[in-house]
Amino acid sequence: MAAPSQPQKSTYDVIVIGAGIQGSFTAYHLAQRHKDTLLLEQFHLPHSRGSSHGQSRIIRSAYPQEYYSRMMPDCFRLWQQLEAETGTTLYRQTGLVMLGPPGEPELEACRRNLGVDEVLDAAALSRRFPSFRLQAGQVAVLDSTAGVLFADRALRAVQEVFRRHGGTLRDGEKVLSIQPGATVTVTTTAGVYKAPRLIITVGAWTGVFVEQLGLRLPLQPLRINVCYWREKQPGSAGLGSVSPCFLTLGLSQAPHGIYGLPSIEYPGLMKVCHHHGSPTDPEKRDQVPLSAPGPDIAILSSFISSYLPGLETQPAVMETCLYTNTPDEDFILDRHPKFSNIVIGAGFSGHGFKLAPVVGKLLCELSLGEEPSYNMAHFAITRFPGVLGAAQ
Repeated sequence: MAAPSQPQKSTYDVIVIGAGIQGSFTAYHLAQRHKDTLLLEQFHLPHSRGSSHGQSRIIRSAYPQEYYSRMMPDCFRLWQQLEAETGTTLYRQTGLVMLGPPGEPELEACRRNLGVDEVLDAAALSRRFPSFRLQAGQVAVLDSTAGVLFADRALRAVQEVFRRHGGTLRDGEKVLSIQPGATVTVTTTAGVYKAPRLIITVGAWTGVFVEQLGLRLPLQPLRINVCYWREKQPGSAGLGSVSPCFLTLGLSQAPHGIYGLPSIEYPGLMKVCHHHGSPTDPEKRDQVPLSAPGPDIAILSSFISSYLPGLETQPAVMETCLYTNTPDEDFILDRHPKFSNIVIGAGFSGHGFKLAPVVGKLLCELSLGEEPSYNMAHFAITRFPGVLGAAQ
């Protein structure tokens, strides 16, 4: 995607590998800091092979972990800044309802971190949002700041601003090797590039990718079924109505959680997904056909029958996405333990998109040797034992 008139060069201040939302925001922050930055992407853009495609993601202030909640005001501000820079709408406020049993620890932590006192019972939730039906004794907490991020549009916007600030984006270039050193050498299918700093944000490919750098990270790529369910009465769950996003916490029938967004991507279809999937090799994900309804579809069908009676109970459209999970579902944002000029961002575990503006800022700060804006203890590589493999 380098402009035809743009001469190809080989030396940069920073190289970022992986042009999903995390890598693109990292490159955006570097370019705004006047760093000559190369952003490399193995696939031709746009593509649907990773974790940043699709039209919508939830953005929310509510998190059970206080360290994520503290980042969200900064995230909202940076998303709004990107909207202003591109003149593009990237966010629609819909609210978010979190459903669970009363006193559920994560639900209570979300409520505390939001600073709200109100807990809705089944009758109160039904009055405010008629499309939801809570089960007896269950409760809901409302995050009124939450909404929908327009994901594909957001990815294009951040890449546009990156290039506007002088950044170079080259897609369709697969990295073949990385040679560490005071100057890092990156060899791709189309060239050889050098920089004193390297940042790796390659999503589901990270585990294999960093093995050449002597790291064994406990990352598990998962293939997720992204399901869309038809409204029995068209328009009942659309953005034109009062239907919010939702997620479940601590429901016995959904051990990994279920989340949903209003009808936006496909008219008359609501996006409802299980926050879990099956282990996969990202190179082979698209070789595996969408299977017959499996356990996750049965879980979703049962949930919809009980909680969202306005939807049909079989998915009308099924797509796929990749999660890359860490064992604790916290991110990896850290310098390589041996090569301090190589920084790694990985393991976003299906909840990283909304946080990408701050993740990019943190990876930028780490790469430039600055004090990070937030406490990084939860994101350290060394929290996992045995990550250093064969010495390089």
